[in-house]
Amino acid sequence: MKRKLLALTLALGLTASLAACGNSGSGSGSAASGSAGSASASGSAPAETVTLKVAASATPHAEILNAVKDILAQQGIDLQVTEYGDYVVPNTAVEEGSEDANYFQHVPYLDNFNAENGTHLVNAGGIHIEPMGIYAGKTTALADLADGAVIAIPNDATNEGRALLLLEAQGLIKLKDSANLTATPNDIAENSKNLTFKELEAAMIPNTVEEVDLSVINSNYAMEAGFSPVDDALAIEDANSPYVNIIAVKEGNENNPAILALVEALQSETARDFISATYGGAVIPVV
Repeated sequence: MKRKLLALTLALGLTASLAACGNSGSGSGSAASGSAGSASASGSAPAETVTLKVAASATPHAEILNAVKDILAQQGIDLQVTEYGDYVVPNTAVEEGSEDANYFQHVPYLDNFNAENGTHLVNAGGIHIEPMGIYAGKTTALADLADGAVIAIPNDATNEGRALLLLEAQGLIKLKDSANLTATPNDIAENSKNLTFKELEAAMIPNTVEEVDLSVINSNYAMEAGFSPVDDALAIEDANSPYVNIIAVKEGNENNPAILALVEALQSETARDFISATYGGAVIPVV
């Protein structure tokens, strides 16, 4: 069912119209569903609020989304954020249409997820980088790493390769191809310390840091566990990381006005100031 167009004045003085797309249960998703407001005292037509549902990791993604709710509210967009604790359901929810967008992943992960699951998700805009870090466990310094030490790394294809590239950058291993973003331990050419790799779901790694010598952890999960990536990591990716966290939507919805407004809000000065003040370098805006 088609919704009527709603003319909106953007927070920065720009004007856009938001159109709510058809049937929320359809395979094409529901990039913002409209709901009628109450009629005014003068009897004029009721205003329409556009609801935008976004799936996100709790930290920092949901926090950043909540920081721009007011910007979107001024445009008639009711941003509804649902927090997820894994890297799979937020994508399947967008593919199936129960969520309009998600905010938790980088492009290499998205591309790999689409290839493995037959989904049709696309990048609607880059927002920030979360540098991946190496954290101490039984071993408290990289220089003290013993022969045969155990290192926990994420088990999903892109984050595992990313972790191995970070370990290679510290001189701990050498990969057959340093350009391979989906490397696994089978792609290690040199391992002079005979390191063993414990492959775990990314979200679980912070819970096992005391059981292994070192852990390579995504910054969102590190922060959720109380670590400061800047202060606590023994080594961390630099700002040139290709792993930009994005807003992802189902293909065909990337130019929906509500999605464009969301990306603009997340790339705004308000969002940049919030990120800088809140995360102190552990999260880096890309715009």
